[in-house]
This record gives sequence, structure tokens and C-alpha cells, in this order.
Amino acid sequence: MTGKADFTPEEWQVVAEGPPAAGMAVATAQRGGTFRESFALAKAYTEARGEHGESQLLDELASEKPRIKHTHAHSPGELKEQTLQQLRDAMAILRSKATPEEVDDYRGFVTNVANRVANAHKEDGVAVGPAEQAVIDEIAASLG
Repeated sequence: MTGKADFTPEEWQVVAEGPPAAGMAVATAQRGGTFRESFALAKAYTEARGEHGESQLLDELASEKPRIKHTHAHSPGELKEQTLQQLRDAMAILRSKATPEEVDDYRGFVTNVANRVANAHKEDGVAVGPAEQAVIDEIAASLG
């Protein structure tokens, strides 16, 4: 099993900041609902803590407060591009250190966070707006 101790502090930071960054990229894809979307992100972590024991990697990720990289994006598009690169970097790190099952678990966790955030606020009467879905699709592509 792979855990935080198997990564350098810098590697762990990239991996740990990936899921909340994905949530923020989705939250900023369309206007409105930021409070609900932030709550949904936190709730995804809370629920992951409840599934304790299935994956050491996810247990250790979920046990930490969601951390968001504090870089200055000048637009939602720039934030999205930074997030997609961070997710590609995280996947490269995980593929070199974690089992294929753990890589899949991480991919599932990030996707779950992104979908939970997207579904937290209806956009024009639709659960997931087109801009949010486009970001989710790009996140999925970045995760491989």
C-alpha cells in the first residue's frame, strides 16, 4: 500500500492538491453557486473519510484538509489549465509510486469531487451546465 510517507513533500503536495483544484476548476467554470460548490467539495472529503480502510492513499488524502494551491490565475481558463497540468503531474507521480488500483482510486476520487461540485448548484435549471461538463471532460482526459 502506498501512503504519504512514500512521497517527497513536494510530490505529496502535487497529489494532495489535485482533487480540490479539480473542484475549484469546475466551480469557476460557470457563474453562481460558489458557496454550495465549496460545501460539496468539503462533503466529498467527509464522505471519503467515512470509507476509511479501502485505500491507504485515499485515507491519507481525505484525512487532510483540502488544500488549494495558491497561485494567481487571472481567469477561470487559466485556473483550469493550471489544474489540468497539476492533475497530469499528479498522475505521473502516482504511476511511478502507487499500484494501478491506487491510481484508479485517485482518478475516481478526483472525478467524484469534480462531479459533486458540478451537481451542487443548478445552472439554468440543469444539474450540470455545459461549461462545467466541458471542464469535467478535460479533467477526465488529464487523468488518463
